[in-house]
Amino acid sequence: MRQPVTFYSEGVKLDGDLFLPEGLRPGERRAGVVLCHGYTGVKDLYLPDNALELNRAGYVVLTFDYKGWGRSEGSRSRLAPHSRVADVQAAITFLGLQPQCDKGRIAIYGTSYGCATVVFAAAIDPRVKCTIGVVGMGHGGRWMRSVRRPDEWVDLLERSERDRERRVLTGESEFVAREEILLPDRQSAALAAKARAGNPNAVGMIPLEYIDETLSFHPEWVVDKIAPRPLLLIAAGDDRLVPPEDCQSLFDKALEPKKLVVLPGIGHYEVYARPAFDDVMRETIAWLSEHLPA
Repeated sequence: MRQPVTFYSEGVKLDGDLFLPEGLRPGERRAGVVLCHGYTGVKDLYLPDNALELNRAGYVVLTFDYKGWGRSEGSRSRLAPHSRVADVQAAITFLGLQPQCDKGRIAIYGTSYGCATVVFAAAIDPRVKCTIGVVGMGHGGRWMRSVRRPDEWVDLLERSERDRERRVLTGESEFVAREEILLPDRQSAALAAKARAGNPNAVGMIPLEYIDETLSFHPEWVVDKIAPRPLLLIAAGDDRLVPPEDCQSLFDKALEPKKLVVLPGIGHYEVYARPAFDDVMRETIAWLSEHLPA
């Protein structure tokens, strides 16, 4: 029940997949969920597994790639956090147009940096009726600082300044290996490399403008605007890529109804594989069933 689809965001064509649950009756409309991938992910890397579990729970699901990622059109491999929020809003509109979906009952789910993206999107878009964020961060600058030694942090800021000046003078950002910006811990490096190895759309080079854009995107500044709509956050207790303290800060600034689940002993990329994946989806479906039944 997976159907390839395309739609537009800010005039740019995006590539997506619509996942339909079995047993849909003619004319029946179900609640929908938009799934959003992370920092340098693509829709086919992990999200199909989430989509299938949500289908089994009765939900209509949409996955998609942001502008410039996967087969979506646009400037390649940019972070563009606010543009990603616009892409999520376009995805909500598109999902709501599908005859199988009730456009008044749409949730958004984001993983890793996708958590930051969906929190911001939910804060500014009242059409979002339920929000789930997994292993995400609340403050881009604090997160980037927290995973670096002091001299690495100074070097990063200096490098960002040089690239900022380069972009103004030439219109181009320098591309570097993704590991130079997204510092992998030993656990994350091995798991991420294994997952990305078989995906032709996974990228290894990203522009240095990621630094500036990450440093200026802080969903915890707006997370309180989601209430009174429900927010679920899931953190990995042994996450060394996005420390759980950052997700805790995001939760602390949110208003009720909200819930924070911390999976003890679990690393960042372990949430995409069993048994932690099952825990994530059990909490997700329970939260959706309570607040947005299919």
